[in-house]
Amino acid sequence: MEKHAPLQRQQFGTDFHWGVSTAAFQTEGAWDTDGKGPSIWDTFTAGKGRIKDNHHARTSCNFYHRYPDDVALLREMHIPNFRFSLSWSRILPEGKGTINPKGLAYYDRLIDTLLESGITPWATLYHWDLPQALENLGGWTNRSSIGWFTDYAGICARHFGDRIPKWMVMNEPSVFTGAGYFLGIHAPGRRGLNNYLKAIHHVTMATAAGARVLKDTGNGAVGTTFSFTHIEPHSHKRSDIAAAKRVDTLLNRTFIEPLLGLGYPIDDLPVLRKINSVMRTGDEKQLAFDFDFIGAQAYTREIVRARWLTPYIGAALVPAAKRHVETTDMGWEVYPPALYQVLKALGRYENIPQIMVTENGAAFPDTLVNGRVYDGRRRNYLNDHLRQVLKAKQEGVNINGYFVWTLTDNFEWAEGYHPRFGLVHVDFETQERTIKQSGLWYRDFLNGH
Repeated sequence: MEKHAPLQRQQFGTDFHWGVSTAAFQTEGAWDTDGKGPSIWDTFTAGKGRIKDNHHARTSCNFYHRYPDDVALLREMHIPNFRFSLSWSRILPEGKGTINPKGLAYYDRLIDTLLESGITPWATLYHWDLPQALENLGGWTNRSSIGWFTDYAGICARHFGDRIPKWMVMNEPSVFTGAGYFLGIHAPGRRGLNNYLKAIHHVTMATAAGARVLKDTGNGAVGTTFSFTHIEPHSHKRSDIAAAKRVDTLLNRTFIEPLLGLGYPIDDLPVLRKINSVMRTGDEKQLAFDFDFIGAQAYTREIVRARWLTPYIGAALVPAAKRHVETTDMGWEVYPPALYQVLKALGRYENIPQIMVTENGAAFPDTLVNGRVYDGRRRNYLNDHLRQVLKAKQEGVNINGYFVWTLTDNFEWAEGYHPRFGLVHVDFETQERTIKQSGLWYRDFLNGH
């Protein structure tokens, strides 16, 4: 096995942004507290059989009430940047119209506490929790969603913009549209190509429109985040190579390329031609926006083979379990070079000024023993992926940040509380926090040790 000298923070440069990422629905709890309205995930998790063991996020990590303790943990762990999301239905319980002052006040307290602690807040406008009142009107399948989101973005920009130096518009649009509006396995549980194509276009239009509002209203840098998965063909057969290209187009190019002014990649994924029926005259110009940075969220790679029985895409994934490779609790292959490949691919776009890894991490079985959690596999995962970030950076990719997913164990969507991604262990019965070995390693790395 090849041996490496220990990584050092200074190898990444003095202006490199280090942090952790979180999301409102996964951590806050307080689902109906202080005037908050229901989101699609509140509704979705209330249905039996949708979430593993019927878990829900009504309390979760109780970050709504415990944020001072968790900010203290950030300080203890020397983490200088904290990415969190704003809950749309906490600020606008009906999704539009009357603003909830208690919702704004909560985020005021959080932001001010971060700043007083010397921690830079990075705010994401939308991390999957659409207000249920808007879903009742069609949600992202309704073109009016572009205006609803733009109004929400303006409220946030005007109220918090003096204290938020870094904004992100959307979180992983390919995931929440695909799982929520095509496959129906995430909120709001819709299915079908027609719903999916409408959601793709309206979300992409809303991303650009929201970014313009943030840029026009505030002083902060404006980015948005995408999930990326490195795709490889199962064999050298032309059919497998073509299938891998279609999957790569769907997962990695469909959302980012129109926002970069390149249009939808319909030539490499013919089913996307149907999106023309959703578009209106002038939309293509409105899709493009010059972001200050792009957030890349990458965890694994997928191997793809041709499968003509699969509608629309003619491809299937070869599960990691069948390939007999190391996997995480999510069933994802542990393959650090995937992050390097994603960053190199992003570096080939001419109009991305800066790239941030806004999520990277792993879920492994964690056991609390005598007040300690020894999670060496997570520590190794993070260390090995950081080596790939450094490799890309040394080869000229303009990568300037790395955020671990996530600070604390939390509600992991359809998987409930089973996968634990946190640097900090949470006992969901007592809400007791324990910094894991990986968290101590990250602390020491950030502290220069």
